[in-house]
Amino acid sequence: MPVPAPRQGETLAAGGAPAAPSPRSAAAPGAVTAPASAPGTAQAPLTLLVIEDDPSVAFSVPDQLDTGGRRVRLRTARNLTEAERLLTDDVDCILLDLALDVRQAGEELDTLRQVLRLAPGHAVLVLTAEADAERGAEAVRVGAQDYLFRDELDGRALGRAIRYAVERKRADAAQRQLTESRLRGQENRRLERGLLPKPLLEGSDLRFAARYRPGRSRALLGGDFYDTVRTPDGTVHAMIGDVCGHGPDEAALGVLLRIAWRSLTLAGLCGDELLGTLQKVLENERPNDEIFATLCTLDIAPDGRRAGLCLAGHPAPLVAREGRRVKLLHYDDGGPALGVLPRARWPRRQVELGGTWSLMMYTDGLIEGRIGQGTQRLGQEGIVDVISGLRDRGLGGEELLDAAMAEVRELNGGELTDDVAVLLLDRERERGRGRDRRDEGRGRSPGGW
Repeated sequence: MPVPAPRQGETLAAGGAPAAPSPRSAAAPGAVTAPASAPGTAQAPLTLLVIEDDPSVAFSVPDQLDTGGRRVRLRTARNLTEAERLLTDDVDCILLDLALDVRQAGEELDTLRQVLRLAPGHAVLVLTAEADAERGAEAVRVGAQDYLFRDELDGRALGRAIRYAVERKRADAAQRQLTESRLRGQENRRLERGLLPKPLLEGSDLRFAARYRPGRSRALLGGDFYDTVRTPDGTVHAMIGDVCGHGPDEAALGVLLRIAWRSLTLAGLCGDELLGTLQKVLENERPNDEIFATLCTLDIAPDGRRAGLCLAGHPAPLVAREGRRVKLLHYDDGGPALGVLPRARWPRRQVELGGTWSLMMYTDGLIEGRIGQGTQRLGQEGIVDVISGLRDRGLGGEELLDAAMAEVRELNGGELTDDVAVLLLDRERERGRGRDRRDEGRGRSPGGW
């Protein structure tokens, strides 16, 4: 026969018929017992929180719950205050009598809505009268997993309903996580398109290659960004930058700075004027004053033989000229990172490139990896050696970038922890001066990398 649920207590129910009490130990009042599970088949019990205020009209928890052999712990609460105290992480399901709204003068389904707000991650069943089936259906529309008729409740129906509600809640949570993951993926892809734009080099004789890899495991995005555009006067402008930190917030700021750089460049700004304007953009858009960004910009003259270089706290690019070793385009009077000093200046240095050359711009993630098991970092001189060795092997373009990323990871003994972006520009031998441009597209430039 049904056993009344105790007030604010906890009992233990299980599937199958009640076990006969032993002569020396009778079952405690209000407890539901069951045969012990076979060795090796025991499962963690399900915990059911019953919210019901009137024992004279309340349903009684049946003595047989069809829960597939799993025990059921029962907790009861007379109101939401008691329910909140009893609602712990191990509660699997909540059983709410919708008559509480009537007896406590609540609004239609108001108690259910409060329970759902109180326990958004828990499965919820509701009890209602058979004549009020529409109210039960409305409870499901509001957020309950199922409804049961109070007058027809038995152990088998309640047991199955508990299992169904728990599994449905888990399925709903998994589907919600999948949907959220897809939405995050879509947002990340949009940000990635902003970080990794298509270069605007139509009409230029330069070849472009780039690589990008976020530092966080399984991440799609980091704070690194780059861009390359050709203005109507034939000048090719290239930029690479790094927002401090990792993740979508830094990526969003990187996208903003990249788009601002492209817009300002197409509007005719360069050098100190451009970087000063970008700093104002950063100062107004960053979430706090501790965020800064490093930047390296190059504007390559239409004849391709010289360029203007600006560094804002960023590593110097590498250059390989025809017949010469790889070297850093380094100078000591570069400016600070954007967002560090309010009235900073960024001197523009003129560099001679010659007729045939390759330029590699990169973020500091490429050079901050370790060498072996010690604490020594690769550094700028180290990356010069790496690129020189790859160039000596005849690698260039996309091939060189892939090999460089692989070698830096190998030296580090595993994946790099910081974001990495690398941009490579190649200019082949000029027409009419020795070898022509038939090598274009073969993977490397004559005399370059």
